[in-house]
Formats: sequence, C-alpha cells, structure tokens
Amino acid sequence: MINFRYHVVSLTAVFLALAIGLVVGTAALNGPVADSLNQRVSELKKDNTQLRDSVSSLQEEVKREEDFAAEMAQVVLPGRLTGRKILMVTLPSGREHADQVRTMLTTAGATITGRIEMQDSFFVPANSQELLYLAASAAQSSIPVTGLPSNSDGVETASALLASAVLDRTQGTPPAPADITALLTAYEKAKYISYADAGKDKVTEPAQAVVIVTGLPYVDKESAQKDQAVVTMVSQFDKQGSVVVAGNGASDGNVVAAVRGDGALVKTISTVDNANTTQGQVVTALATSEMVGQGKAGQYGLGAGAASMMPQQPQ
Repeated sequence: MINFRYHVVSLTAVFLALAIGLVVGTAALNGPVADSLNQRVSELKKDNTQLRDSVSSLQEEVKREEDFAAEMAQVVLPGRLTGRKILMVTLPSGREHADQVRTMLTTAGATITGRIEMQDSFFVPANSQELLYLAASAAQSSIPVTGLPSNSDGVETASALLASAVLDRTQGTPPAPADITALLTAYEKAKYISYADAGKDKVTEPAQAVVIVTGLPYVDKESAQKDQAVVTMVSQFDKQGSVVVAGNGASDGNVVAAVRGDGALVKTISTVDNANTTQGQVVTALATSEMVGQGKAGQYGLGAGAASMMPQQPQ
C-alpha cells in the first residue's frame, strides 16, 4: 500500500534529481558552451562598434559634401539669375527647406517677387465649392480672367486665377499692385494661403517664373485626391509662367513623379528631386536659370526619371 512516507520519499527523489541536473548543467555551461557564448558576445560588441564608426564616417562624409556644395554655390551661381523675377510657392511639406532654396536663388542674383505659402485646406476635396466661390468673389479688374477653367474643380479654377495674378510669361501689362494685394488678401483671409510674414517676401508684382517647393506626398486617407490637387495647381501655374518644382524624392504620389510621368508636363516643367539637400538647392537655382534663360525644362536629381544630377552648363 502507498502511504504518506512513500510520497515523501518520491518527492525528495524528484527534487534531488533536479538539483543534480542544475549542478551538472551549470558545470557544462562553465566549460566550452560558456566560452563559446562569451566569444560570440565579444564579436557582436566589436561588430556594433564598427557599425557605429561606419555610420559616423558616413554622416561626416555627407556633411562635407553639403559643405562643399554650399561653397561651390558661391562659384557657380552668382549672376545666373540677375535681373530675373522669381516667385516662391511653398507647400506645407516643403517649408522645412524653403529658406535654403531662397538663399540659393538670391545667391544666383534673383529678385524674389514674393513667397506664397499654400495651406493644407487648399487641397482638401471638400473645399472645392468654396474655392470656386472664392475665385469668383476675389477676381480683380486688372487680373486677366479670360481662359480660366469653367468647370467644377475648385483647385483648378482658384489656382488659375492665383497664377494669372502673380505670373506673367508674356511680360505684358502687369496687374495693378493693389489688385494683386486684394486677391491675395482674400485668399489669405479664407485661410487658403499665407503670403506675408511680417512684410518679408510680400508679393507686389508678377514674376517670370515660380519655384514651387514641396516635400513628401500626403499620407492620410484623402492622400490620392490631395496629391492630384497639388499636380492640378502646378499645371495651372505652368500655363501662366515657367515652373520649377523643388521636391523631395520621386516616389509614387509625389508631385515630382507625377510631372515626370506626364508626357506633356515633363516637357514644360523642371523638377529637382533632392531639394531637401544643399546639392539639390544649388541645382534648383541652376534649373531655374536654365528655364528662364533658355526656356528649357529638365529633370534633375537622384530619383526615378531624373535625366542627370544637374543641368549641363553652357560652354
């Protein structure tokens, strides 16, 4: 018969076996297995140190390349845009590097006629009807409205009217400064643009060309419609003057990719897909010079569809 003493002896044997197993296992690990693990840990630490050193080296290399590009700008840019009137239009995604693009344009001698910051609300699909009403109510007598789109696309119509006020491809009779101010003020009060930062870069006259500074595409649930609205805006500016798109990347949804993928737009609009870097900002100024000086559109940068890293310089 199995009694209490039997259970006690059995449990004691089990615990004794476990204790012996732990002792034997520990002894084994303290031998070749432990040595192997220690060696592997040392190797991983060494690899990690080498990777950190490699990353630091690459970061320093990038910094030096940026510094080199900034210094080269002082050599290759001066005089290339002297006497040229350039407008800047920035999208929300491009504001981070808009000031640097402006610096390169002014280094090239450009006269910045103003800077318009587009707001996200301009590209929201639900605002199309309000944009149509705004375009109708904000029109001014000296701003040409012939040829404006007559459909239900608010972004298209509002962009066309805006472009006709701030760009002048033909260098004909320019709109009155007061009318330009009135139009832009109406757009700003409706919270679709911002065009005057304490008086800096306030638009006062039409420009020969516009540099549109943008970044990565939208990523929200309405991203496809918003990205298309950006392309629509860019195409309307292209109808009124020379356009250079200074962007970041050429991935799907990006306005740079859209221009390069459009058989008509790619012939009339220049794009730079790395304008978030100093090199790309220098190239943006060169592409603008090529556009207003030679009437030539080019696709530059590192992304898909780029013909080269920079425009070919005249002999």
